[in-house]
Amino acid sequence: MGVVFGSIPIIFCQQTARHQYLHKEIYCFHSMNSLFLPSSLLLFPSCKSPSPYLRPKPQYICTFNRHHHDHDLPTLSHSLKPSLQLSLSTRKMSIGAASPPDEGTVSVINFEDFTEKDWSFLDSDELNFKEHIQRIDQIISAGEIDESSKVLVSISSEEFVDRVVESSPSLLLVVHDSLFVLAGIKEKYDTVKCWQGELIYVPDKWGPLDVVFLYFLPAMPFPLDQVFETLANRCSPGARVVISHPQGREALQKQRKQFPDVIVSDLPDQMTLQKVAANHCFQIDNFVDESGFYLVVLKFSKAKN
Repeated sequence: MGVVFGSIPIIFCQQTARHQYLHKEIYCFHSMNSLFLPSSLLLFPSCKSPSPYLRPKPQYICTFNRHHHDHDLPTLSHSLKPSLQLSLSTRKMSIGAASPPDEGTVSVINFEDFTEKDWSFLDSDELNFKEHIQRIDQIISAGEIDESSKVLVSISSEEFVDRVVESSPSLLLVVHDSLFVLAGIKEKYDTVKCWQGELIYVPDKWGPLDVVFLYFLPAMPFPLDQVFETLANRCSPGARVVISHPQGREALQKQRKQFPDVIVSDLPDQMTLQKVAANHCFQIDNFVDESGFYLVVLKFSKAKN
């Protein structure tokens, strides 16, 4: 992964039955020489994924301009022009929107074999749905959200976001690797901010954050120390960071065997977490590590100048 210089607003365009277009903006990130767009960009928010793994080979015609970022890098415009139709399983989808005439030159980007990771393990078990929702509510309650809170949710299920939205925070930012998941969220909640990529690259323009939910920390491919260093630069004094797993450590071990390309670490034990957190001015307020439930709440104390 290259050095990230900025965010790119990506617009999802879905043609409705009335032949109108719904525009859904999701922020992506780019490096000096490449634009990171997973294959899930091809999916519409209202469509369910026909398969955990999608390998289309599309060609997009994208409009670029060079006045949007400080580093004079090409950035994707606020629209995508349709260049082809894609068939995913038995569904056919297309992506496109009309571009303003003054957006500059048109360039062609070829996207080769991208793979959408399987995030199905984040979804609730239908057999234990009621218990799952109760645990989600317990996790959200630990964040102590109020109407003035700026909230970040990292790598969660859509169900979790649904429940956070009900808490009515002043700002909700969802960070996820999957553009398909983000598109589904954006379809339901147009006011929710969505960032495709890694937590450590989220810009500070949405901060300072009052509540951070690290819903599935083991899917983050970064050292715990780096995660807390990022949070220390993004959180407001007194902010709460909630680390969770609604099924606990035992279920995580099974999930890691099934999804080794997505789940790359374990849940931290109390001693490890306490040591790393203290280095960045976080203190553990609550620690629950049961066989079927994991919940940690940390408070941020702003460092003295």
